[in-house]
Amino acid sequence: MKVSIIVTHLLGTGHLARALTLGRAYGAAGHDVQVVSGGMPAPQLNRDGVDVVQLPPLRSDGVDFARLLDDRGDVASDAVMTARREMLVTHIKSSQPDLLITELFPFGRRTLKAEFVALLDAAQALRVRPLICASVRDILAPPSKPAKAQLADDLIAQYYDAVMVHADGDVTPLSLSWPVSPALQDKLHYTGFVAPPAASPHPDQLGEGEIIVSAGGGDVGAHVFDTCLAAAARDPDRVWRLLLGGQDAARRSAELMQNAPPNVMIEPARPEFRQMLHHAAASVSLCGYNTALDVLQSGVRAVFVPFDAGNEVEQGLRADALAVLPGIEVLRSAALTPDALLSTLHTVLADTPRPARTDGFDGAAMTVTLTESLRKTAP
Repeated sequence: MKVSIIVTHLLGTGHLARALTLGRAYGAAGHDVQVVSGGMPAPQLNRDGVDVVQLPPLRSDGVDFARLLDDRGDVASDAVMTARREMLVTHIKSSQPDLLITELFPFGRRTLKAEFVALLDAAQALRVRPLICASVRDILAPPSKPAKAQLADDLIAQYYDAVMVHADGDVTPLSLSWPVSPALQDKLHYTGFVAPPAASPHPDQLGEGEIIVSAGGGDVGAHVFDTCLAAAARDPDRVWRLLLGGQDAARRSAELMQNAPPNVMIEPARPEFRQMLHHAAASVSLCGYNTALDVLQSGVRAVFVPFDAGNEVEQGLRADALAVLPGIEVLRSAALTPDALLSTLHTVLADTPRPARTDGFDGAAMTVTLTESLRKTAP
């Protein structure tokens, strides 16, 4: 099959990371795949074997997802939005995929509705219509108004053949965070969690005995890093390593290092992060989809500080679901202080070790199998 995966990450990089993982799975199965990315470039992510098409990039203005900024930090102009829409339509007409996947839309990215609808209309108009699927993570941001859920239902009914939920339906059903109507229920397919193969331990045991602090690939988590710096100053016998994401991670890392305690290392996010977790004493992080899976696959003890700015609840729901496991604790942003963090770390480090989890992460391969089957049976 020829496969097109359309994704725009606006704050962190989790959506793009998941799309790339799906792309690699389609490539490994012998399919011709392109990932069309509309967010800011994220060079730290693994793009091996995936053809990435970059749209004029956008990001949100912090947690204000209705205010979109271009790569210069200016409010995205009509010309930028038009160029993106035209590139998407040109892409679909020239590639003529057998399978079109939109990541998150129509359950999110409503500010980009015009370009997604233009894409979907162009796909519908192709001589051979592709199989059209939506791709969503385990937990969504619940709709603030019934009209938003109705809009998603209407778009699913008009354009989509299936909705692929990258989760275990027995653990985190979509209904946990989104109102699932009977019509939507008929199109849901649970694939299991989408994660790259489990990382092997680092050959040099990088991160051995450290507290590794991360906040995903975006420009968030400043409150976590600041608190960890203060906590590390009160914990001088242990090494703390802070891994910063975002476009200016190198600059921010250098600035923070100027006043960091001697037991702290601060650097941009590393591609070996997943390997390092095998050796860490504990992880302190937000609770995005990909980070949560990294913690489960490595077995590392973890303190989750779920992202909750702008009334976001997705990460909190996920963190609470994982906190029933040994060696995982949740600390809310409102309660995040150096002393509270050190106390929570003490609890985690004293808890029963949790073995690395190896099953339930083959959602990318299952997605390939599912869409191959749906494509064969499509009218």
